[in-house]
Amino acid sequence: MAMALDLSRVKDRDGLKVQREPHWQRLRAGCFLGYRRSKQGAKGTWIARIYDAETCKYQLKTLGDFGALAGNEMFAAAKKEAEALADLVEAGGEVRPEVETVADACREYAKDRPEAGQRFERYVYRDAIANVKLEKLRRRHLLDWRTRLEKTPAAVSRNKSGPKLTRARAPSTLNRDMAILRAALRKVKVHGTPNTEAAWQEALQSIKKADRRRTLYLSREQRRALLAVIDADAAPFVQALCLLPLRPGALASLTASDFDKHTAELTVSKDKAGESRRIKLPAEASKLLASQLQDKLPTAPLFRRANGQPWSKETWKIPINRAVVAGVCTAVTNQAIGSSAACR
Repeated sequence: MAMALDLSRVKDRDGLKVQREPHWQRLRAGCFLGYRRSKQGAKGTWIARIYDAETCKYQLKTLGDFGALAGNEMFAAAKKEAEALADLVEAGGEVRPEVETVADACREYAKDRPEAGQRFERYVYRDAIANVKLEKLRRRHLLDWRTRLEKTPAAVSRNKSGPKLTRARAPSTLNRDMAILRAALRKVKVHGTPNTEAAWQEALQSIKKADRRRTLYLSREQRRALLAVIDADAAPFVQALCLLPLRPGALASLTASDFDKHTAELTVSKDKAGESRRIKLPAEASKLLASQLQDKLPTAPLFRRANGQPWSKETWKIPINRAVVAGVCTAVTNQAIGSSAACR
């Protein structure tokens, strides 16, 4: 059996392998002290790892290098801090992670914002900007990142099993990517002096007049082709998109009580315009919506998936992307389908 690691001996620490994962010593149940040697021969870094019984996860905190202390005094100081953190966590407290780099700021911001986290995974964490220290972040760093992002094609479909379809990144898409990074950095870093390298925020200014009216729509033949290959579960929802001039979010939010089959009128209370409206439906659309009322309570989603859950942007895009991969058309968005309905 391997000997337990003892980080208190300077000679033993100096002989440890240089690696990203710290070398851990168990101080007590749920409390570990780690040491990571420096590649440049400088003093190593101490890390605490504390088990949180409430979340059933470990909390990590970098303690620093204790460079002001002699080598034989560092372990005792690091051990004292690690045990104090363990006492804090065991008492119900939380170890707040240090936010040192751009990636750290993004992870903090994305903790309760999954969509932001997905964008950061694609365009920040894998980029050189991720490792830039916040205290050294300058306008040129973000200008370089912005240039790289502008040259990165935007994915039309992210279906892992099918071909990867891309298009040139539109200014409006770039604006959305920059806005999320700008918001994450604003949480932890004040704006720099304008017209200087410290003015990091200037590199993330939005492109003016980037949001143009969408003119893409599907022809009648393309809509028929789409409905021919769409999953059976999604067919009523997508057919309604083809028949009604509604955005997918507005359609997904409809309940059974919103449609009056006797008058063939539909009440749309949630839409991008923000105002409620009432629509008189043509016969084909009225027949489709009436078929969705069967065995539904007034508060039930008018269109729902096979599992009984309402449609959302994370679920309706899956069958649409499958249809794109199947070759219905080179590019399609849910808004384009709705626009096609408006142009019938």
